[in-house]
Amino acid sequence: MLSALAYTKRMERYAREGMARAERIGNRGPVRFDNGRLHPAIVDAYWQHGFYVFENVLEQREVDELRLEVNDLLAHAPTGPGETTDAEGARAVGIDMKRYPYFFVKPLSDPVGATSASHGRHQSKMAEAAPAENAPEHVVQIIAGMCELIESGLRVYGHPHLLAVAEAINGADFVPYNDAIFVKQPGLGGSVAWHQDGVTHWDSPDWDEGIHGFNFQVQLNRTSAMSCLWVVPGTHKLGRVDIAAMVEANGGSDQLPDAIPLHCEPGDVTMVNRQTLHSSFANTSDDFRVSVSWGFHRRKSVAGQHGHLMQPPDVVYDDDFIDRRASVIQVAIDARSHVYPDETPFVYQPLKNEADQYRWSPEIFDSVIRDYNTRDIAI
Repeated sequence: MLSALAYTKRMERYAREGMARAERIGNRGPVRFDNGRLHPAIVDAYWQHGFYVFENVLEQREVDELRLEVNDLLAHAPTGPGETTDAEGARAVGIDMKRYPYFFVKPLSDPVGATSASHGRHQSKMAEAAPAENAPEHVVQIIAGMCELIESGLRVYGHPHLLAVAEAINGADFVPYNDAIFVKQPGLGGSVAWHQDGVTHWDSPDWDEGIHGFNFQVQLNRTSAMSCLWVVPGTHKLGRVDIAAMVEANGGSDQLPDAIPLHCEPGDVTMVNRQTLHSSFANTSDDFRVSVSWGFHRRKSVAGQHGHLMQPPDVVYDDDFIDRRASVIQVAIDARSHVYPDETPFVYQPLKNEADQYRWSPEIFDSVIRDYNTRDIAI
């Protein structure tokens, strides 16, 4: 295990090299549309490299709303695994949800690399750093269920430009994957080992580079190369890659030579193919990274599949299961329209004729939003 100082110096060199590679590739800019559809240049760039960074997607008002609610959620989170109270001794928020929303890590650690977690997709362990002596034993790294826990989380889920992007990439009948708020506190945030998200379709005769969907991440704070998500461009085209062999060929180092950092400013949104090899390193920097993340699939990729990752294998993604989870999109669209009335709401084609059944209300919250993440669609 490295000291935090040694880890930082090691990362600073890698970050400089990665930023130079990222500059050469580009693949970032504002969301642009052509006759109401995502600009084909963006679509082509995404499929070429397996990612895109959309700049200035969220206005400052929305960033502030998300930041305020996420910070409040963190303040009222359990103090550690198995705990039921927050730092003030009050009952922690979210612990009564059917699916426990918090994932804790030891500071600056890699809890899943080279383990069987998540179907063993994190094949190689990341370098770890020693935290400060006064660091807590555990810190929150992931919070699931944002559409239930924070109102701004539900509203951003219905962002018209991002839903239009999802439609362009996955088709008009796109459906949800899951969502998570990633938290990388300065000097504390652990790493997420190199992995590809997909687990189901690698050997499918219908495999292609988009069959496992993609994820958005909205950045609430500035994230530098020292704290942000890293990707290896083009790996979404390669099928399931041998990550352990890649690390071994790199002298055992987790600093893969072709990777680039997806550095962002507040309000930027990354889009990453779930087959693209990606990771994030332990955060020894001063950055406070908060990434609000959610993903979408092609409907045909999930229809009839059995549960994977957070879902037990006896779960079947039949039409009823998919439609119930997809109804969250329609509720989010309506909830957003009450706060952003000047926007043109996105028209979600699968539910456009049933939109009136999914107007935001306390009753709809109970029937559609409460414990919605027990119906996440993972492949």
